Amino acid sequence: KIIGTNPKSIDLAENRKKFGKILKKLNISAPNWGTAFSVEDAQKIANKIKYPVLVRPSYVLGGRGMEIVYDDDGLKMYVGKAALVSGDHPILIDAFLEDAFEFDVDALCDGENVFVAGIMQHIEEAGIHSGDSACVLPAYGLTTEARKKINEYTEKLALALNIIGLINIQFAMKNETVYVIEVNPRASRTVPFISKVIDLPLAKI
Repeated sequence: KIIGTNPKSIDLAENRKKFGKILKKLNISAPNWGTAFSVEDAQKIANKIKYPVLVRPSYVLGGRGMEIVYDDDGLKMYVGKAALVSGDHPILIDAFLEDAFEFDVDALCDGENVFVAGIMQHIEEAGIHSGDSACVLPAYGLTTEARKKINEYTEKLALALNIIGLINIQFAMKNETVYVIEVNPRASRTVPFISKVIDLPLAKI
């Protein structure tokens, strides 16, 4: 028996098509994306989205197998490797937002109320995995408007996914537009860090 967020909600966040529908319904921007099961699929999607693209296996933790690809040859090489990691699951292909800022948000939800613990800004540009980048809190490059949007999107997504417990969301901002990159319906590696900064034991709560 799983206590907290239901496995169905985890699937909603991990399954790109289902998650895409939620974003559309909530009117939240995300980089253009597609899912591929073969090299041919991947090339069609990448050419439609336009290079560079961020490619990664679905249903993996810690950014395993994530790469930025700039052309068809690079994509062919990548898909061969990623298929080994992804197994029966599709490979995710996203438009790569060059020169964008990336933000990590940790929040708590009880199904009705959402507490945004903090918005962390990555020092490195968007595309460096959050496990490999440095973070600062409070975020230094956010306008008041963008901060409001991030808080609003976090609340909407936590409630739409029926989160019970912790949630982590990664956002990118380019030319003042806020995009959702990924939602993790679970505790993230940043929870101990953010708990120390705000002096609240998020995991315990």
